Amino acid sequence: MEIVAAKQGEVSVILKMIKELAEYEGLLDEVTATEEDLTESLFVQHQAQVILAKDKSEVIGFALYFINYSTFIGRGGVYLEDLYVRPSYRGSGAGKALIKKLAQIAVEIGGQRLQWWCLKNNTSSLDFYEHIGAKQQDDWIVLRVSGKELEKLAGQESTS
Repeated sequence: MEIVAAKQGEVSVILKMIKELAEYEGLLDEVTATEEDLTESLFVQHQAQVILAKDKSEVIGFALYFINYSTFIGRGGVYLEDLYVRPSYRGSGAGKALIKKLAQIAVEIGGQRLQWWCLKNNTSSLDFYEHIGAKQQDDWIVLRVSGKELEKLAGQESTS
C-alpha cells in the first residue's frame, strides 16, 4: 500500500469515493459536487488537497484536507475534511496510513494540530480515532451558515 498525492486525472475516483462516503453516512442526497467542481477547487484554486491510499494501482481510500490556522498557537495545522476507506479494505491499515501522512504534513508545515469532525453516531470511526490517540473536543459547538442563509448574509449591509 502507498499514500500519494492525488492527480487531476483521478477526480472521477475522488468523486466516486465522496459519494460512497456520503452514502455510508446517510447523506448522499447532500452531494452536489461534480468532477468540474472538484477539478476547479482542488487543482486550479488549490482550496484543498487530496491524498490517496492505493493497493497496487487500485485506489482504496482517500483523505481530503486543507491547512487551517490557530490564532492561539500562532501556527497553521491540518484540517481533515473527509477520510474514507472502501469497506473491503477497512482494517487493512489504510485509514491509519492516511492519518499518519496527514500528521506528517502537519509537522512538516510547523503545525501543531490535526483536527476533524466525526458524526456522533459513527461509533466505529470514533473508536478508531480514539485508538490512534485523538481526543474528542466536547467544549465546542459547530456552527454553520450555508445555502440561502449564506447568500442572504453575504448580501446584507453592515449595521455598524
